[in-house]
Amino acid sequence: MKINANEISGLIKEQIKNYQHKVDTADVGTVVSVGDGIAIIYGLENAMLGELLLFPHDVYGMVMNLESDNVGAVLLGDDSLIKEGDAVKRTKTVMEVPVGNDMLGRVVDALGHPIDGGPAISTKKTRPIEVIAPGVIKRKSVDTPLETGITAIDAITPIGRGQRELIIGDRQTGKTAIAIDTIINQKGKDVICIYVAIGQKNSTVAQIVDKLKSFDAMDYTMVVAATASEPAPMLYIAPYAGCAMAEEYMSQGKDVLIIYDDLSKHAVAYRALSLLLKRSPGREAYPGDVFYLHSRLLERACKLAPEFGGGSITALPIVETQSGDISAYIPTNVISITDGQIFLTTDAFNAGQRPAVDSGLSVSRVGGAAQFKATKQVARSLKIDLANFLEMKSFSQFGSDLDASTVAILKHGEVLLQVLRQEQYKPKSLSKQVFELFLAKNKYLDNLPLNDVKPTLASAFDYVNNSHPEILKDIDEKKELTEENEAKLTNALTDFFKIKESEGR
Repeated sequence: MKINANEISGLIKEQIKNYQHKVDTADVGTVVSVGDGIAIIYGLENAMLGELLLFPHDVYGMVMNLESDNVGAVLLGDDSLIKEGDAVKRTKTVMEVPVGNDMLGRVVDALGHPIDGGPAISTKKTRPIEVIAPGVIKRKSVDTPLETGITAIDAITPIGRGQRELIIGDRQTGKTAIAIDTIINQKGKDVICIYVAIGQKNSTVAQIVDKLKSFDAMDYTMVVAATASEPAPMLYIAPYAGCAMAEEYMSQGKDVLIIYDDLSKHAVAYRALSLLLKRSPGREAYPGDVFYLHSRLLERACKLAPEFGGGSITALPIVETQSGDISAYIPTNVISITDGQIFLTTDAFNAGQRPAVDSGLSVSRVGGAAQFKATKQVARSLKIDLANFLEMKSFSQFGSDLDASTVAILKHGEVLLQVLRQEQYKPKSLSKQVFELFLAKNKYLDNLPLNDVKPTLASAFDYVNNSHPEILKDIDEKKELTEENEAKLTNALTDFFKIKESEGR
């Protein structure tokens, strides 16, 4: 039998013509280079920004760079398991984290996996870590207070549900303490709390969790931890993962408090990724899109209008400054995104003022709209009185002979600072804050020695709480200091100081 070359040629041509692709090469790529938690991949033409990729040994990565001839991905696992030439598959899903009530009381990593030694999390529901923030139509103006239980904040820089209030200051000035006290104060107030720890030590996170457990605060709190020992990609995605968990509750009409501790370390992690991905600088500072890094995160905090569920996310981002420099690159970025800032100073902290709030540089752009009427009534002149005191204090250093009015302003200011001093882990009720500010405003304490101000406040509160409990109860219920209660309180305080005076003789 003769083999005809033309027949063979015709058969091959027919087979080539009818050949069907069984593998979509656009969904499989090859690792070109890998190192420092970054993989450069050839292929994957249809990859999406933020998409999850599956590497060998079940290591996942996330697409962050889309170049003309390759894809840059950050690895969310051990990069030592990956080598050049490995095949990479698309998952066709963007980065997601588990959400829901099963997460409450748990400590999870940036991927939503439990790291507290407890059972596996059974929730099947997930949400993408990156979503577009709600538009103006879906939002409602902030009008409901989120009580921190800290007099210096609730009176001077009130925070509303749906607000973004920056906590800023040098290291070791009590920034995290304010955040933890605020979480503790949400007990019984129907607020879900999420604490995102970025770049902190494992021991620090463990101490915070233990402290929250001791106050039964973990019942309504979840902790998302991307610690200092983890790779930069985990630190990068942690706040977005926490925000996705918060949005699940907001979509159900609930109020959420989320704390990002801290965004300075988040920016450092992102800068490391940008350098490793060889991103070109877009402006004088690097990376050029670091403003977008935080703006797209913090814009997701808002209060939804009633027709869209009425839920809210209140964000308390924390930023660390160097030597009190709030005009540095990252601090100015976050200040411009948020609705105010609580500025903590090293000088005040070292002088024993806790919390070390600088009343001059601290501001809430929501202000009185997020403050109970009772607090407004007694704290209206507080910021001005403190400003007068600080001005007179600096002026008085140059002269020894002070007139009576200057001495009175200085003494009243010192008393106000004593009243605003507060121990950590001891948030105050509305009635107690209003009571103490009422005494300070009406100058009941100005004639006392400074070291006697705090004991007198405590004994006066106990006296009124025992003899006229209805006054304090009415303030807590109505959130207002009525004329009738003000008269009763004045009479009760007159009686108290008469007793105190007679005891002192």
